[in-house]
Amino acid sequence: MKLPKFISGLKDLSSLQLTFRDRVGAAQVLGNILKSTVKKITKDKKEIIVLGIPRGGAIVADIIAEKLGADFDVIFCRRITSPDNKENSIGAVMSDGTTYFDDFIVESLKIPQEYIKKEKDIQLAEIGMRKNLYRPKSEDYSISNRVVILVDDGIATGSSLIVAARWIKKQSPKHLIIAAPVSSLQAVDILKKECDTVEIISTPDNFGSVGQFYKTFEQELEDQLFEVLKRRGLIVE
Repeated sequence: MKLPKFISGLKDLSSLQLTFRDRVGAAQVLGNILKSTVKKITKDKKEIIVLGIPRGGAIVADIIAEKLGADFDVIFCRRITSPDNKENSIGAVMSDGTTYFDDFIVESLKIPQEYIKKEKDIQLAEIGMRKNLYRPKSEDYSISNRVVILVDDGIATGSSLIVAARWIKKQSPKHLIIAAPVSSLQAVDILKKECDTVEIISTPDNFGSVGQFYKTFEQELEDQLFEVLKRRGLIVE
């Protein structure tokens, strides 16, 4: 999917109803936009690293890294959901225990701290399994004093990216960009407080779910992801 130049340069596309062919098409467009953004920050491609959240975010991040001639890696976070609705995110956690919770939702739903602790432990265990599966080398991340682009394939509540951004900032990046093809307006407003720059192609008023804005939005992405990780040397056969 290729956008006209006058559209690709716009910062507010909330009035446009864009539908991406798939994650690859969305990544191509987003990568072109990020080229202009990154040029204002650094001229050295070696300073840039693109971090994707598996599964879909890593596929988008891989293409963006290729377009920018930048390094690529994956990071791991997991959403924590409410007891009665597993689609309702109340927060998220990173592998080192960094957490974010939407206090308003937690308090309004009267979610017990015992439940939150139990769910946090469950998600930390899941992160451990995913790290062993997707990044078995467990090498240290190279983030300090670099331009970091944190990528997902779409943003609903933003909880995963908030906690990931907070973890990244602990590593002292030079500049942190959060990027995605599509996002809810509410999430963008929150994420602007968590990073230096937010780059989103479309922020539609009628945002319901990320998959709504893709013609093809496969949920089973294991084969695509493993292909990326093998090519990037994060997994060795």
